[in-house]
Amino acid sequence: MSKIARVAALLMLVGSLPAVAMEPLAPASMDESRIYRVEVLQVTDIAPYQESLDGFLSVLQSSELVQGKNLQINRVKIDFDLENGGFWSRMGVLMRVREEALRIALSKPDLVLTIGTPATKYARGILEVAHIPVVFTAVANPQDAGCVSLVDGGPGVTGSTLYTDMSDQVAMIKQVFPKVKKIGMIHTDDENGIANVEAARRDAEHIGINVSSQLLGKQDGIIPTVKAMYQNGGGVQMFAVPLDTYYGLRKYEPANQLGEFSVANGVPVVSFAMVRVPGAVMYVGADFGAVGRLAGAQAVKIIKNHTLVDALPILKLDQPTVLIDPLRIAALHIALPSAMLDHKTAGKDGFWQIDASK
Repeated sequence: MSKIARVAALLMLVGSLPAVAMEPLAPASMDESRIYRVEVLQVTDIAPYQESLDGFLSVLQSSELVQGKNLQINRVKIDFDLENGGFWSRMGVLMRVREEALRIALSKPDLVLTIGTPATKYARGILEVAHIPVVFTAVANPQDAGCVSLVDGGPGVTGSTLYTDMSDQVAMIKQVFPKVKKIGMIHTDDENGIANVEAARRDAEHIGINVSSQLLGKQDGIIPTVKAMYQNGGGVQMFAVPLDTYYGLRKYEPANQLGEFSVANGVPVVSFAMVRVPGAVMYVGADFGAVGRLAGAQAVKIIKNHTLVDALPILKLDQPTVLIDPLRIAALHIALPSAMLDHKTAGKDGFWQIDASK
């Protein structure tokens, strides 16, 4: 039997599952010795996804759902050739996600955590049919993952998003770099990257900043494009790194090269991704661990309180996290506004964290 035929047969089987098996237990009938099962599904294995899961599990543990005691986690990481991924590779990923979703549907866990846009987008339909609640995290724009809106996950789905108001993020950049009028962004066909660039272009325009972008293949080198964007007539004055897996490839080769160009040419780099980007002066965006913790709070409501998943809105951070690299600030001779210095605290990796709400 072909792979497609097997998938079709399993879909029919999931659709025929009896509804009675999906009725939630009443809170009074909970067995304290029960082991709750959570399936975790993601495409690719990158450090930010681990941060998301760590944040998720920390909230479960604080709510007395502990691995090895009353919580069983099964995690599946679907490989994807990020550098050479083309149409057929993407089709393969889609099929693998759906096969895993079918397996999960038949195993009837208490909840599924999907990490990232592809896993959420391609698994949700099958899991909805099986009446298994889905909580997602590490998704830049929920609508790209099949959600109704930024706050409504749609049937059987809720979660937490990396989405923050891009107008707040570009406003922070404007505070530090008031003379910058043109920002360059280099991205690939990564779903999160595309969404990030489009949001930046839209919101930066309102405060007098033009965002120029270039699309690369994941196997392409970054320097030729960086040079072209910087040197051509009226070139960019700053580069911004989007939420795009490209920058983590080949041991962060693209990010390292962009950082080297920054130092050699005195052009600042900011990052909308809250992961270490060598050479970045400023990081402004959603912290993966914090967003994972929001997903964990949703999961606790579903597992322990039997809250209907459809009743839970998608959660997001109230304000973006803002980190400044003091060494890079000094190297580029950038003077931070005094109001910003007044609200800095020690952050991770020796960075300064700025309270964006003040």
